[in-house]
Amino acid sequence: MWLIIPMIYSLIGSLYDWNPYSPEATYVGLGNFAEALTQDPLVGKSLVNVVYYVILTLPLGAALALIVAVMINSLPRLKGLYRVIYFLPVVTSAVAVSVLWRWLYQQRFGLFNQVLNIILVDTLHLDINPNVQWLTSPQIAMPSVAAMVIWQGLGFTMVLFLAGLSSIPQELYEAAKIDGAGAWQRFRGITIPLLQPTMVFVLVTGLIGGMQVFTPMYVMTQGGPVNATKTIVFHLYQKAFTLFRFGYASSLAFILFAIILTLTLIQIRFLRTRWQY
Repeated sequence: MWLIIPMIYSLIGSLYDWNPYSPEATYVGLGNFAEALTQDPLVGKSLVNVVYYVILTLPLGAALALIVAVMINSLPRLKGLYRVIYFLPVVTSAVAVSVLWRWLYQQRFGLFNQVLNIILVDTLHLDINPNVQWLTSPQIAMPSVAAMVIWQGLGFTMVLFLAGLSSIPQELYEAAKIDGAGAWQRFRGITIPLLQPTMVFVLVTGLIGGMQVFTPMYVMTQGGPVNATKTIVFHLYQKAFTLFRFGYASSLAFILFAIILTLTLIQIRFLRTRWQY
């Protein structure tokens, strides 16, 4: 009722020029898909942006989460406390976090620029302008949003890696120590290989979530500056709820679905063969 029927209804709607204010919907067949793929320049731009976003957030976020998970897993006590501390941003509203970071990024009075001003100007006496345009520069806006997303999602990925680490038999580490393996050798030869099922899950779900990112861009940048942070879901939202082209927006949703499905199958195909050790 809540998944299959809406998907079918949306697929049918993508074949129509569907405006809720119009008494009738005009059948256009695959016209909406053709327009999206050949005539709408923002579709290509938004897809490039979202790929750039995934490249920024997925590898770095997974690497940082793995490092934190290994560090917490090695603690003799207080593991639960640190898990809670790192997980708190995950259960915090994405809108609230985005609003908070938007103020941190504020160009004149934001905390980040104030800290840069203290370090670079007041301490090092450098003759530079420390007021970085975090969210208003086309080159810096997307990395700035990605930094916030990595910070908020770190705890969730960390918990996944902690679950994977807890499933690795300790006898393997003890045998490696007896054979003279150091900490790095144990990490490279035992931890990394036996964490690969978890890594595949993190990469697949991270890709799916990254391709559908919407809230940070909506709250922090509104897709700007000059469409530098406009993603395909944000473009879909504008077409549906600003221009009221629901049929065209539905076609964008199914194009995104096809892209995500293809990339997910490719990931699973090339990574699952490495799961057996």
